[in-house]
Amino acid sequence: MTEDASTSVPRKASGSQRLAILLSMAMFVLVVDTSLMNVSISAVVRDLDTTVSGVQSAIALEALVSAAFILIGSKVGDLIGRKRAYVLGLLGYAVGALAMALAQSLTAIIIFWAMVGGLGASLLLPAMQSLIHGNFEGAAQKRAYALVGAAAAIAAAVGPLLGGFVTTFFSWRLGFLLEVLIIGVVLSGIKLVHDVPYTGPRRIDGVGAVLSVLGMGGIVLSILVWQEGGESVGAVMAVGVIALAGLVYWLRRRKREGKPTLIDPGLFRSKIFRFGISDQMLQQIALGGTMIALPIYLQMVLEYNALQAGLSLAPLSLTMFATAVIAGRKAGARRPSSLIRLGFALLTAGLVVLLPIVPRANSGWYLLAPLMVAGVGLGLLVSQLNNYTLAPISEERVSEAAGVNSAAGSFGLSFGLAFAGAIMLATLSITFTALAQSSTVLSPAEQQQVAEALDEDAEVMSNTALEQLLVGQPPEIQAEIIRINTEARPRALQVALLIPILAGLVGFANSFRMMRLPDPPPSDSVAEAALG
Repeated sequence: MTEDASTSVPRKASGSQRLAILLSMAMFVLVVDTSLMNVSISAVVRDLDTTVSGVQSAIALEALVSAAFILIGSKVGDLIGRKRAYVLGLLGYAVGALAMALAQSLTAIIIFWAMVGGLGASLLLPAMQSLIHGNFEGAAQKRAYALVGAAAAIAAAVGPLLGGFVTTFFSWRLGFLLEVLIIGVVLSGIKLVHDVPYTGPRRIDGVGAVLSVLGMGGIVLSILVWQEGGESVGAVMAVGVIALAGLVYWLRRRKREGKPTLIDPGLFRSKIFRFGISDQMLQQIALGGTMIALPIYLQMVLEYNALQAGLSLAPLSLTMFATAVIAGRKAGARRPSSLIRLGFALLTAGLVVLLPIVPRANSGWYLLAPLMVAGVGLGLLVSQLNNYTLAPISEERVSEAAGVNSAAGSFGLSFGLAFAGAIMLATLSITFTALAQSSTVLSPAEQQQVAEALDEDAEVMSNTALEQLLVGQPPEIQAEIIRINTEARPRALQVALLIPILAGLVGFANSFRMMRLPDPPPSDSVAEAALG
């Protein structure tokens, strides 16, 4: 920060505890939002008369929009002012939450919650970091970063429980309405926020911005299109791959010509940064796949309500939170790369143990031990990856590097959500069709009818909901379809869990390469930029 920028912030701002609390409230809403949606899937499906795959697509799309635009959002904040970007981000998120509270269709959720809310997050996150850095000084700044980071960690830990409680005893709509009220409180203190001037280049890399959106968007959207049975999946995927390749070429070319770039390709010269970014993305793929497969399993197979689902997921989130806190303080002389390797090993082991349990479990208690093991693994990763990734980056570039790190994590989350959900539905369709064709109860015509229905619209459905659809069918046909559904759903969920397991295995293999590199000492700005 230049001298002019720093002196523009009044000294009294450095000690504003109220401002730190308001910023923490904003971060809490950002993190708890997706947890609320995950544990409310069955309630949303029932109230809006929509499908599980539709809601899952909206969740993946929200993460994708945030990922695709976060680098652009950072630059927009530079140009229009970080305070204005912060306000616009909060308003975008409030619009999305209010739309959820009032939504009467999935279309409204996709447009306002996933897209407008995702754009809000892409503006809010980078602006928040700049504002903390510019509104606080010295020890007050460190306390502000710690408070905001703690708010994010607590939201991740208690989100499933809080969302489950509100949804079960009141309504999932109330949960999102509470988000709007919290954002209103945050905005009421906006006068406490002093803008942080930007003194860098004001030229925009428009081509790089478009290529980054097309690249990340094309890959994840192709999966969502495939999931919904759409056409031109290959073309959409090709657009994404070509755009990402074009982005790499474009950034290198602009760098050689000395022109502004969306992100500096020189960041990737550091092997530690490259490995860290890769593992950040893999961790989020694993988390995204797990957090879409398990809520669907709990709500559609065990037919749990939101609170029961939240309680069943609590061992994962609470263990992750506790481990991250303990590991962050007690790591001592342990190498970060060794803790990352242990984290991926435990995460993968916990998910692998779930595979034989899924078809046999009739209660969330069966998931307790595996989820705790996976939670410990995630906690180790959360405690180490940000610091490891950003440690080799110089102080003047750490903010940009943190943005890339955040974009990689958000992209991984959206990819995991989309791919695990798509694989789940594809496996359900194949398994259901195979079981129907081998049935001695269903006639050939009925078997063909099942195959055609699944080809048009495969859907994870509870036995109770399926029974309602089969009203009027002969009892033996009803019983056979229910039997097939009971067998097919666990298999589909087992295959879906292979996505986070594969991500964990790749991360584990990658950690051995990280072990060969010396661990750099973290810079003073790493903890601050981790908010990214």
